[in-house]
Amino acid sequence: MGEITKKTSPSMDQWLKEAKADASAAKIGMYLVHNGTVRQTAKAKVRHGQTDAADVTGMLFSYDADQVEAAIRETYQMEGIHYIRTWLNEGQLEVGDDIMYVLIGGDIRPHVIDALQFLVDKIKKECVTETELS
Repeated sequence: MGEITKKTSPSMDQWLKEAKADASAAKIGMYLVHNGTVRQTAKAKVRHGQTDAADVTGMLFSYDADQVEAAIRETYQMEGIHYIRTWLNEGQLEVGDDIMYVLIGGDIRPHVIDALQFLVDKIKKECVTETELS
């Protein structure tokens, strides 16, 4: 089994153009994009205050596509959500590389913000494996 090579990041301009051409576009008043990237500061330091955590030099990243699809289906059940598109990287990533993109379109800002928060959280907690390298 060979090494997984990281992917080429998508164009958000192209994604938005395609989203606005989708049949759902007439129902949508807001699109919101999340772009997660590999940061140099360790998660233990940022989230848990461990000041002695070593800087990150990269990350091993993978995901379960079926779990991501299930999370998307669940997010579509939220009020006012009409468009979702995701892209997740894989392989050995470097600081600054894109980890994921999530685009959500919905009727009003509160619905779209809630859905983006819900889906990104679900993907991060249930669908991916991240191993920081230092």
